[in-house]
Amino acid sequence: MATKSLFIEFMGDSPTVRVLDFLMSERDLDFSITDMARNSGIGRATLYRIWDALVRNGIIVPTRVIGKAKLYKLNKGNKKIKKLIELDDALILEDLRKRSRKLKVAAQQ
Repeated sequence: MATKSLFIEFMGDSPTVRVLDFLMSERDLDFSITDMARNSGIGRATLYRIWDALVRNGIIVPTRVIGKAKLYKLNKGNKKIKKLIELDDALILEDLRKRSRKLKVAAQQ
């Protein structure tokens, strides 16, 4: 990842946070393990290392099978995930407000 998202900056840069950040940004889509690793900016071996915790804690859920690929998505029904989504949305809104204020100040000068 070239630039860190607001969520990663706030929560810290770890493989689990990167996966959560990616899945929250694409919360309505499902992905294979390979796609999750690639889009999160981590290696497949790293994703496999944290995989059991993601499944055990109900963070991701299987959605469907296409050929040999099993697809998973963020479990938006999980109370903890709902709170993380709220946090992510709040961070984005705060950043947008700051940028808006800066633009207003710059336009007034």
